[in-house]
Amino acid sequence: MVDATPEMLAAEAFVYGYPLVADLTMVDTIHRRGMGSIPPTEWNTFGHGAELAGPGSHFVSVNNDTVYSVAPLDLSGGPLLLHVPDSAGAYYVLQFIDAWTNNFAYLGRRSSGTAEQTWLIAPPHWRGTPPEGVPVIAAPTLVAAIAARHACAGPEDLPRVRALQDKLTLTPLEAGRKLAGLPGPADGVPEELGFLERLRVWMAAFPPAPADVEFQHRFAPIGLLDRGRSPYLDGPADWAQALAKGLAAGRERVEAASVGTVEPTGEWTANLHLFDYNLDHLGPGTRDEPQWKVADRRATYLTRAVAARTGLWGNHAYEATYATTYHDAEGHPLDGARAYTLRFEQPPPVGAFWSVTMYDTPEYLLVPNDIDRYSVGDRTPGLVHAPDGSLTLYLQHRQPTDADEFANWLPTPSSGFRPMVRMYQPQDAILDGSYRLPPIKPR
Repeated sequence: MVDATPEMLAAEAFVYGYPLVADLTMVDTIHRRGMGSIPPTEWNTFGHGAELAGPGSHFVSVNNDTVYSVAPLDLSGGPLLLHVPDSAGAYYVLQFIDAWTNNFAYLGRRSSGTAEQTWLIAPPHWRGTPPEGVPVIAAPTLVAAIAARHACAGPEDLPRVRALQDKLTLTPLEAGRKLAGLPGPADGVPEELGFLERLRVWMAAFPPAPADVEFQHRFAPIGLLDRGRSPYLDGPADWAQALAKGLAAGRERVEAASVGTVEPTGEWTANLHLFDYNLDHLGPGTRDEPQWKVADRRATYLTRAVAARTGLWGNHAYEATYATTYHDAEGHPLDGARAYTLRFEQPPPVGAFWSVTMYDTPEYLLVPNDIDRYSVGDRTPGLVHAPDGSLTLYLQHRQPTDADEFANWLPTPSSGFRPMVRMYQPQDAILDGSYRLPPIKPR
């Protein structure tokens, strides 16, 4: 058997470590600078979006159905008490994400109901006693995040959502304890090796499950297990060049897997198991069942890298199902130079609501348009249904001149695009694949 070269190990390390680096970079961004309408947010507090996401929200595949609140968690100071207000039946979800992008708990309409509730969020290996009657959510890593989404029907619904956001609080169980924060990479590491340096530092600070820790030993020859001074500050030039080349190859591998190899038939791809890579930390609100856990641990590394690249902080399919397509019904890539229709004979069967959101490619970001409409769904006011009850959406860059088409218009970018259908609280017909989304047809 041929020994792995530094280039090969660097490529493999990129795939393995991309979720950790992407996740903590986002946590750090929210903490220091904010995201979209979410302001810079202190550790262990919620930063609240003041509006529905728009083009200013530079977050991969951000949704436009809900108003976000995000809490960067630093549990080095001990457990936190989380208070969640009564939403009076309205949909919301609090998604708990560890440093490796594992969704380790959910609270909300599907999982814990909509009544007022209090929970304790505990750091790894905590052995304390929670307050009487308060259930515990055990975090796998000291730094984590809560992504809260409150359904919002539009600008007129924002006051209701803001009232709920204001009552969403985190309180230290023991006040006054110092927080460790997020360790930073060494200064002076060449930019082309910055990924490895961040991965090295954060792997040490936020170890994954024991089986993954064992797997990480293979990366010792490229310095990822080094402690103290960074090995990337003054390594041999040919070694550094090989590492940089390997990182580029790893990035290409993730990009290729993100697009996939499905033939361009116009079918929607609803990867119901894209977020099933969490095998070890399945807390409240998750489903610890074989069908929601990838059987091959090694296969999860590429899966979670793709999930982080195309839908960072996405939910398990049983909370919300996401379906995408890159091609029309004739197999051609979707392009804003053409006009299309998307006709639903039957709406997606959901327990909450559904929508179609428009993104550009290859960045998967929302794109500005003249009417500030980034998604269309069953809550969009003024949609025009046909006499038989079907709904036809018009996907094109130019504004339609027909009034009914304008009412059902979802603007596209002028160039390539990728729409996403989101189905919240999907019913069994979606999860078992018996419900099929219609293809997008060119006009």
